[in-house]
Amino acid sequence: MRHGKKFNHLGRKTAHRSAMLSNMASSLIIHKRINTTVAKAKALRKYIEPLLTKSKTDDTNSRRVVFSYLQDKESVTELFNTVAGKIASRPGGYTRIIKTGARLGDNAEMCMMELVDFNELLLGDEAAGKAKTRRSRRGGSSKAKAETPTKADVEEVIVAEEVVDAPKVEEAVAEEVVEEATIEEVDAKAEDTPSDSEEKSNEDEEDKK
Repeated sequence: MRHGKKFNHLGRKTAHRSAMLSNMASSLIIHKRINTTVAKAKALRKYIEPLLTKSKTDDTNSRRVVFSYLQDKESVTELFNTVAGKIASRPGGYTRIIKTGARLGDNAEMCMMELVDFNELLLGDEAAGKAKTRRSRRGGSSKAKAETPTKADVEEVIVAEEVVDAPKVEEAVAEEVVEEATIEEVDAKAEDTPSDSEEKSNEDEEDKK
């Protein structure tokens, strides 16, 4: 019966299971990736990730706690000296499981388990993808800013229009002055030249004489 089964026993007794997970954790820390079954990889993830979090605080107590699980000086040294610096900025999810197909013989589902921060190829792809999206967002925002005129731009346009219209206003004033001058000249000429009625009256007076 399966009553109260909280985790996968992996077909082993407690001592055998803990020894196996300890050896697998040491191998993963030293080699950065291992090939195993999916069931063992999922059990190892729950076993090793608390140890990786513990390694972020490098003191005597943390080293003793981690050594009580791993029982290997080489893997503890590698964990605190190399791995802890790489995972310092990651808030969890230190491992990745990549399925590789079925195993010949018993058809068990196999996978490759690795530390996320030590796969340079995937890290490079993620960085490139993030850089592209950021560039597109920045370009879009700059275009939007360029399209929307600011207060200073509007004021500059108004000032420029005033400067452009100033010569036109001066020309219009000059034309009005010229028109007034011509009207005054016409009036003056009209006053100087006698009208037709005056000329007729002068002619009649001469005839009478």
